[in-house]
Amino acid sequence: MKTLTLLRHAKSGWDDPVARDFDRPLNPKGQRAAAMMGRHMKSLGLAFDHVIASPAVRVVETLQHVSQGYGDELTPAWEQRAYLASAATLLDMVRELPDTIESVLISGHNPGLEELVLLLSGADGSLRGQVEIKFPTASLAELRFGVRRWGDVAPGEGVLARFVRPRDLDPGLGPDAN
Repeated sequence: MKTLTLLRHAKSGWDDPVARDFDRPLNPKGQRAAAMMGRHMKSLGLAFDHVIASPAVRVVETLQHVSQGYGDELTPAWEQRAYLASAATLLDMVRELPDTIESVLISGHNPGLEELVLLLSGADGSLRGQVEIKFPTASLAELRFGVRRWGDVAPGEGVLARFVRPRDLDPGLGPDAN
């Protein structure tokens, strides 16, 4: 069995006067949400053989805060292709993984992450319905596949085992809270 966990970057600062989208940092709410998600991941016992991440500043900072909450360093392979990647590009990255890896975390951006969850997960289930509504910043989705090779991961064949939004952990991290 292969496990694919997808983590969207936390809320970034649109008010920050950076010249490029790539350089946008997290805002304070995003920092809190990422640390809380890290603590939750640790409480669930989630562990990863490999981590892949977009090198955008908001993803780098998300993983730093997640690591603080998790209590252990997540050491990603920074992958330029993950920056604003489409679901198709992300799926290519998944299928290229070495088969010795059982559990991988990919951290990046929407809409690609949300589209990948919807592409890979089966058509039913309340968790999928929640993803269809919105895959908010700092949300985590875990998909499981009954395959031995990452190259065999196929659309509609994944089981969406977990979908956690920051507001599920703390209502103060919801869309209307500051």
